[in-house]
Amino acid sequence: MSGVMEHVDVAVPVRTAYDQWTQFEEFPHFMEGVQEVRQLSDTMTHWTVEIAGVKREFDAEITEQLPDERVAWRSTGGTQQAGVVTFHRLDEGNTRVTLQMEFEPQGAVEKAGDKLGVVDRRAKGDLARFKQFIERRGQETGAWRGKVDRPTP
Repeated sequence: MSGVMEHVDVAVPVRTAYDQWTQFEEFPHFMEGVQEVRQLSDTMTHWTVEIAGVKREFDAEITEQLPDERVAWRSTGGTQQAGVVTFHRLDEGNTRVTLQMEFEPQGAVEKAGDKLGVVDRRAKGDLARFKQFIERRGQETGAWRGKVDRPTP
């Protein structure tokens, strides 16, 4: 497994940043390579991505969700990945958004890209585009304030 950890500071309150992140169907607006995300239920999403000309579809399960604090997920088939996004209040109008993700590169192109830092740069770019997206809007496009408890071991 490979991993990435990146963060970005956004000039919006923690609630606004968190609420926007829960709008998974908006991800194609700021995530490179993400063509579509469909919310299937409170805890299941279906992703269509295209990276380096390779199109993939997979499902991901939200394994933990605490309003204004964190959203964690793992893939349930296909591309192996898991991660968490956390939200840290810096002050009344600023939030640090931190992404941690582990993934299993598939095939020679993905393995080479991983070794060259392509995934790290993409994650950094996606967070920068999230910053632009939410700061330009100044408010979230929607919100899901439900809680998903961490599974017990």
